[in-house]
Amino acid sequence: MQRKTITITAKQESWVKLQINSGQYGNDSEYICDLIRSDQNQKNKIALLQSALIEGENSGISQINMADILIDAKKRHNV
Repeated sequence: MQRKTITITAKQESWVKLQINSGQYGNDSEYICDLIRSDQNQKNKIALLQSALIEGENSGISQINMADILIDAKKRHNV
């Protein structure tokens, strides 16, 4: 495992300690690692969304109108 020294404000230190004292984390390192994992997950979700948007844009204009899309969605969800 790598070791890293970081500098945080007093307010940030208080927040980290609050998270540890809540029992969710055993120490500062666990909390920081969880923040990094959360950031990685968020970035991955954004990348997937961007990819889906690009795929949609590249697929061209649909021949199906909004009324047909709504009817199809209602059928699929038994509405």
